[in-house]
Amino acid sequence: MHAEKFEYRRADPELKEQVIRAGKLVQKFNAIDYENRSLKTKVLTELLGTVGQGVQIEQNFHCDLGYNIHLGENFYAGNNCTILDIAEVRIGDNCLIAPNVGLYTAGHYINPVDRNKTGIGKPITIGNNVWIGGHSAILGGVAIGDNSIIAAGSVVIKDVPKNTVYAGNPAKKIKDIKT
Repeated sequence: MHAEKFEYRRADPELKEQVIRAGKLVQKFNAIDYENRSLKTKVLTELLGTVGQGVQIEQNFHCDLGYNIHLGENFYAGNNCTILDIAEVRIGDNCLIAPNVGLYTAGHYINPVDRNKTGIGKPITIGNNVWIGGHSAILGGVAIGDNSIIAAGSVVIKDVPKNTVYAGNPAKKIKDIKT
């Protein structure tokens, strides 16, 4: 898992401004005509940190800040993709994300005192040629290696080595992928 983590405060005025900026761009993106790929790409380029060639994200996309999301070439995300990017999210080339998948860099402390006022951000890194099945959740601090598959409905809480299939809650190795 990634060692980098940081604390954030929900009431931080600068953070609130950044969330509002992203929220407006996300709203604009989700309202664009389905076939208008050029306008979608333009809005994504303004919203996200990096957008590779051939990126396609379906409707009802959501994120916190946008600028912490870095997408490689030929990335695809199905409907209802949510990326909570309070920390950085890096996704490699040729990755597929099925509908209703969440990538969550934001978390909170176990102690209930001020839990609703502060949080912890941990980055997520996804390698090249990764396929994440529908209704899966990838938690902060996780790295998924190249060519791996996350089966539908999985909750990934630990790093996934390259060339493997993981499934379940919590996700566990099912098999190796021969390349």
